[in-house]
Amino acid sequence: MAHIVIIGAGIGGMPAAYETRELLGKEHRVTVVSAAESFQFTPSNPWVAVGWRERKAVTIPIAPHLAKKNIGFIGKAVTAIDAETNRLTLDGGEALDYDYLVITTGPKLSFDEVPGAGPHGGHTHSVCTVQHAENFWADYQEFLKDPGPIVIGAMPGASCFGPAYEFTFIVDADLRKRKLRHKVPITFVTSEPYIGHMGLGGVGDSKSMLESELRGHDVKWVTNAKTTRVEAGKIFVSELDDLGQTRREHEIGFKLSMMLPAFKGVDPVAAVPNLCNPRGFVLIDEFQRSKAYKNIFSAGVCVAIPPVEVTPVPTGAPKTGYMIESMVSAIAHNIADELAGKPATAKGTWNAICLADMGDTGAAFVALPQIPPRNVNWFKKGKWVHVAKVAYEKYFLAKMKSGNSEPIYEKYILKTLGIVRLLDK
Repeated sequence: MAHIVIIGAGIGGMPAAYETRELLGKEHRVTVVSAAESFQFTPSNPWVAVGWRERKAVTIPIAPHLAKKNIGFIGKAVTAIDAETNRLTLDGGEALDYDYLVITTGPKLSFDEVPGAGPHGGHTHSVCTVQHAENFWADYQEFLKDPGPIVIGAMPGASCFGPAYEFTFIVDADLRKRKLRHKVPITFVTSEPYIGHMGLGGVGDSKSMLESELRGHDVKWVTNAKTTRVEAGKIFVSELDDLGQTRREHEIGFKLSMMLPAFKGVDPVAAVPNLCNPRGFVLIDEFQRSKAYKNIFSAGVCVAIPPVEVTPVPTGAPKTGYMIESMVSAIAHNIADELAGKPATAKGTWNAICLADMGDTGAAFVALPQIPPRNVNWFKKGKWVHVAKVAYEKYFLAKMKSGNSEPIYEKYILKTLGIVRLLDK
C-alpha cells in the first residue's frame, strides 16, 4: 500500500487529488495537506475586488468534497519537508510520512522585493488571493466617494500578466457603470517589454489588439517598467530601453493601486536541498518529476519554467489553468503506472487556454503548446469571452464539488479542437 500526499489544495492540488484517487486502487491512500480550509477559484478574484462576486460564490469547503471521494484532508501548514526520509512536519510538530509527494503549493507572493509594495503594510493591492481581493473592495468603496488616479500592473519578475490586463478593463467597466470613469485616470505599469507580451513573447495579435483596447478605454501605459519603490500615493518606476538602460524615470501618483508581485517558491519547499532553483521553484523533468528525488512530483505555479525570452526587465512565464491540469494528469498517470510496475511515461502537453474578462466583453488566447514555437497561436476578442469566463467559473467549481477533474464531455469537446492534456495517452 502506498501513501500519496499532495501539498496544496488549489487549482492544481484538488484536481491532482481527484485524478490520482480515480487511477489508484482502494488499497492506496491519498491525502491532501493545506493550511487553507477552502478552495478558492483564483480567476474570479478580479470580480471580487470590485464587488461583482462575494467570497462565498467563488470558494467551497475542501474537506467534505474530498471525503466523498475517500481522500484524506489535513488542514495544517507544512513547515518542513525531509525528502531523504519521506516525511513532512506539519504546523504544531505533527509528522506525516509519504511514499509519493506531489507539490502543488502555488507561489509565495514576493511583495518585499519592491519596498512599499503589497497589501501587508505596503501601499499597493493584489488580486492573488480572495482575501487580497476583499481588501481592495473595502478600499475601493471608500475610493468611489472621492475618486482619483488608479495604477494597475505587474512588478519586475512577475509572470502572471493576464489578471493585470483583466483587472484594468474590469475597473474601467465598473467605473463607467457608476458614471465615474471621467474622474479616474488609469495608468497600466508593466514589466513586459511591450503591451501584450504576457510573459509568452506575445500570442497571435495580442500586442496590437491589447494596445488598441487600452487606447480605446483611455488607459495610458508604461512598458519595460522597473518599479523600484512605492510610497503612499506614489509609485516610482524606471522605464528601461531595449538594452536595459534607463530611458526615463516616472513618479506616478495614485489614489488606489493593484500591482501583481513577482512569485517565489514557498519557504518549506525552497528549503529542501537540491529540489529547487534559486527562486524556490521545483526543478522537474519531462514527467513532472523532481530531478533530485524520484518520488516527488510537482505541478502548477510552483514548478520551474525558464522565461520564454530574456527581457530588459525580468519577466516569467505564466502557468495557466489548463496547462496546470495537463501537468496534474501526467503526475497522476505516472504515479499509477509506477505503482503498477510500469515506467513513468506520461507527459503533459502544457497547452494554454486563457479567458480574460473585460467587463461586458473579453479576450481569449490559445497557445498550443504554451512555450513557443507553437502549433496553434491565436488571440481573439468578443462578448462571447465574457460569457465563456462566467460559464467556466461555474463549471470548474462544479468539477471540484463533484470530484471529476476531467468529465468525458470536456475531454472530447476539447479533443475536437486539438486540445489534449497528455502527449502519449
